[in-house]
Amino acid sequence: MRKPAKPRKTRAEKATENRQKLLRAAADIVGAYGYTDASVARIVERAGLAQGTFYLYFESRQDLFDHLLPEVGREALTYIREQVGDAADFVTIERRGLQAFFAYAVKNPSYFRIFTEAESASPRAYQKYTSDRTGRFLDSITAAWRRGEVKGYSERELGVLTQVMLASRTYLYQHYAKGPDGPVPVADWVIAAYMKFLARGIGMRDEELEPKR
Repeated sequence: MRKPAKPRKTRAEKATENRQKLLRAAADIVGAYGYTDASVARIVERAGLAQGTFYLYFESRQDLFDHLLPEVGREALTYIREQVGDAADFVTIERRGLQAFFAYAVKNPSYFRIFTEAESASPRAYQKYTSDRTGRFLDSITAAWRRGEVKGYSERELGVLTQVMLASRTYLYQHYAKGPDGPVPVADWVIAAYMKFLARGIGMRDEELEPKR
């Protein structure tokens, strides 16, 4: 008995698939070579598409770069949100979020190079991404502050805490995850030390750090 033929993809479905192939390929190529050496030829070869196909979806190499960080950023945010789940208190949200962030970076080693080099290669995308990312962190800290979970700060000072938390992710990754052969998982004790520092910084006692399920 013959297997039923797979339904043919619509033109719109094929277009979405090709665009995603190009973005995924660009992420791989930028991760390996940087933005400067991420040529259209390399990207389409990686995507398995003809070079002319590229210009059906992006006006130029720069146009693709301007879409790359937001795309990767959305993917990272979705992954982190899924891992954080329904955590209600700030410390649990931050612990799960930090663990998920490092797990995503290990699974997607191109992420940090795309992010760090975008500041010069795609400044508009970088500015929008960092602004959105900062805003989400600030919203989370502000909500915790209003619930009384962040003690000893004025509302204006919460922006400083936001920048400290965001910077910590980058520097902890650089020191504890970045290896010569690619990123490695961050040890549990590193995350525990960060959480101890954070909890003491927002006025919690060590015993309040026990993980909540």
